[in-house]
Amino acid sequence: MMTGLKKLSAICGVSSIIAITLFYFGDEIKTSEKGLEIIGQAEGCRREPYKCPANVLTVGIGSTEQSGGKIEHRVYTDLEIASRWKTDIKKAEQCVFQYANGRNIPQSVFDAAVSLTFNAGCGTVKNSTMFRKIKARDYLGACNELPRWVYAGGKKLPGLEIRREKEKALCLTSLKRG
Repeated sequence: MMTGLKKLSAICGVSSIIAITLFYFGDEIKTSEKGLEIIGQAEGCRREPYKCPANVLTVGIGSTEQSGGKIEHRVYTDLEIASRWKTDIKKAEQCVFQYANGRNIPQSVFDAAVSLTFNAGCGTVKNSTMFRKIKARDYLGACNELPRWVYAGGKKLPGLEIRREKEKALCLTSLKRG
């Protein structure tokens, strides 16, 4: 019984972390709640450090030492996880601002680009066709690039296919109104 309780305490609620992030740090980030939901649901949330599939020490919602600073081997609080996540989101946003003219694009396109950047890394996406299309204001073309980003280690991953379809659907939302 104690083992089951310990496992439950290691998992945190993504929706709770989103709410905390928006309450405490909402004025520091541009990503919308819909964008945060896609990232959070795809990444999941864990209070205790673990090794991700790429063998990188991770905690919270996809936060690594490279993105969010040193990770201690302990249980993290929701506020600590939200704070680390805000830092990670801001880094992904800075990449979109710098390499995809992110301050001047539709919110849904921005959110999808931030989600991709959060997942794949700025170094991987900054010179991508998707970012070039965003800079050229070809938002439809940019959104249609997302399904190409479904490989990791040379293998097509079902989890990435699902994430990219959600990102693409979000990306297209503000374009359908016009």
